[in-house]
Amino acid sequence: MRLGLEHTRAFLAYLGDPQRSLRNVVHLAGTNGKGSTAATLEALLRASGLRVGKYTSPHLIDFRERIVVDGEPIPAARVSSFNAKELAAIERMEITFFEATTALAMLYFAEMQVDAAVVETGLGGRLDSTNVIVPDVAVVTSIGIDHVEYLGSTLESIAGEKAGIFKAGAAAAIGDGNPAIAALLRGRALAAGSSPVVTLLERGWPSDVVVSAEGTSFTARDAEGVERRWRTPLVGRHQAANSAVALLAHDLLGAETALTAAACQDALDGVRLTGRFERRGAFILDVAHNPAGSGVLAATLEQVQPPRPVVTVLSVLSDKDWQGMMQQLAPYTDLFVLTIAPSAPDNRLWDPQVAHAYAAAAGWASVVETDLGVALERARGAGETVLVTGSFHTVGDALLRLPVSVHA
Repeated sequence: MRLGLEHTRAFLAYLGDPQRSLRNVVHLAGTNGKGSTAATLEALLRASGLRVGKYTSPHLIDFRERIVVDGEPIPAARVSSFNAKELAAIERMEITFFEATTALAMLYFAEMQVDAAVVETGLGGRLDSTNVIVPDVAVVTSIGIDHVEYLGSTLESIAGEKAGIFKAGAAAAIGDGNPAIAALLRGRALAAGSSPVVTLLERGWPSDVVVSAEGTSFTARDAEGVERRWRTPLVGRHQAANSAVALLAHDLLGAETALTAAACQDALDGVRLTGRFERRGAFILDVAHNPAGSGVLAATLEQVQPPRPVVTVLSVLSDKDWQGMMQQLAPYTDLFVLTIAPSAPDNRLWDPQVAHAYAAAAGWASVVETDLGVALERARGAGETVLVTGSFHTVGDALLRLPVSVHA
C-alpha cells in the first residue's frame, strides 16, 4: 500500500488517461456510509437511463465486485487480459495492487463508454489513488475515527484528509451530521473552489426515521425543497442519511440525470447491498469494521430487536480498535464467538485469545473458535440470531460458508 497520486497518474498516462473521458463522475469519501451511498447513487443514475460504472472496495468474495457496469461485474477475461498485457509495466513502474485496480476501473469504464461513474475512495481522500479523477460532484458521507496511522487521530484531521477530494468547479455534497465537522468540510470545499457546496444539515437532516426489519423510511426534502416521505430497503437509522446524501448528490449532477420524486423512490426501492445489516435466515451480516460502524450496527440491533439470544461471530483486523467495537456490541450480544477470517492478511491477523481475555475482564461471555466454519456452526447452535461482523473479510468468508438454504 502507498498513499500518493504520482504513480497512479503515471500509470494512467501510460494507458492513455482513460479517466479524462468520463463524465457525470461522483467521487465518494467518508469513514462509513460510502458503500450504501454508492449503491443508492448507482440505482438513481441507472433510473435516469444512464450506463453507470461503479468502483468500490474492498470486495467480499470476488475481486470483480469492485468494478461494475450496469450491475454486471467486469468479466474475468478482461481482468486476465489486463494482467497479461500490463503486468510488465506494472512491475517496471512499481504500481501497487490498488493503483493498478483503480487504473483498470478507469480503463474499463472508458471502454464501456459509461454515461456516469461512481468512484469510492479506498483510504482517506487527498492521497488516495482515486483522487486522480476530476469529479462533477464530490461527496463526503460521514467522519469517524479510523486509519489513524495514516489520517490522524482526531475527527478534524481525518475530515481534512477526506476533504482532499473537493475540486474547483465541482459541486460538493457533505453528509456528516456533526455541525462542527460539516462546517469544517464546507470551509475546505469553498477553499478548494467547489461550487455549489451543500451540506445535508442545510438541506434538511432526515427526520421521522422509522427502522424495521424490512428497511428504513424517513422524511427529507427533494430537489425542489419539498418535504417527502422516502423509504429504502437498507436497514438502519444511518441509512436515512446515506440515502438522503445520495439524493442530494444526484440532484447536484444536473439536468441530464434529473428524475421525478416518484422515479427516485422507485430507484430507492431497488437498492441492494450485500453485507450491510443483511438478513439471511437467522444470520445478520454487517461489514462494520471500526467503533463508529459498530455503534451504528448496535443502534440498528436496538431498533430491530432480533430474537435473542444473539451470538456475535467476530473477527477484526489487528490494526482496528476491536476493543471499541466490542464495547459497542456487548450490550446486544449474549455470546461472542471470536474467530479468524481465513482471507485476512497474515500481517493484520488479530489474536482472538487476547480478545477473549478482554471480554472476560469486562464480564462478557465469549469463546474462541479459530476455524470460521466451525464458529458459524457453533454460533447457530447457541443462538436464535447470529451476527457476523468485524471486517469485509469476515463477512465475505462467512458468505462462502453459510448453508446453501440461507442464500435464498
